[in-house]
Amino acid sequence: MATIYYLWNHRAKFSFGSNAFFKAWAKRYITLRSVLKRNKHRKKLVKHGSSIANTAEIGEVLVNGKKTNLKVGAFTFIGKAELALHDNISIGDYVCINDGVIILTASHDIHDPAWKHKKAPVVIKNYAWLATNAIILPGVQIGEGAVVGAGAVVTKDVPDYAIVGGNPAKILSNKRVKNLNYNPCEFLAGNQAWLKG
Repeated sequence: MATIYYLWNHRAKFSFGSNAFFKAWAKRYITLRSVLKRNKHRKKLVKHGSSIANTAEIGEVLVNGKKTNLKVGAFTFIGKAELALHDNISIGDYVCINDGVIILTASHDIHDPAWKHKKAPVVIKNYAWLATNAIILPGVQIGEGAVVGAGAVVTKDVPDYAIVGGNPAKILSNKRVKNLNYNPCEFLAGNQAWLKG
């Protein structure tokens, strides 16, 4: 929903002069700065070679490395996260990445006497949720619909629909509902002002 074009074309419409009309446009005016800011972050990354869907929402992301290594799917929200793009980070559709999340694609080999740099891609599948301050280490795949708990440190792959937490992250449950159909971008106040009024 990052593009103004999308929000304009999908805006809730109300009778001119009605209370709902004035209320919706007041909300749109108040939240316009945050909408434009997220749109600016997305456009800047795209300009530098990232592949980001027009409907993805990008917050104040700190991105280090090659911007061309980033791919973000439709209706995905990334908050104030940190992405280390030494290798590819591929993020699916309808993913929610909360503030404080760190995604790493490189480290050093502790078993190498020269402490060589090693890197590996990270894949985050559709409907995954990475909660506040989670850390994803290089080479990890987060399964479809998986939940990474707040502050978890993920060192290995997370299966589809699993819920993990802790340091290192361990499976707490395999029972997340499987027929997910929400849009994390709709929860943002700026988008609600346009889409719902």
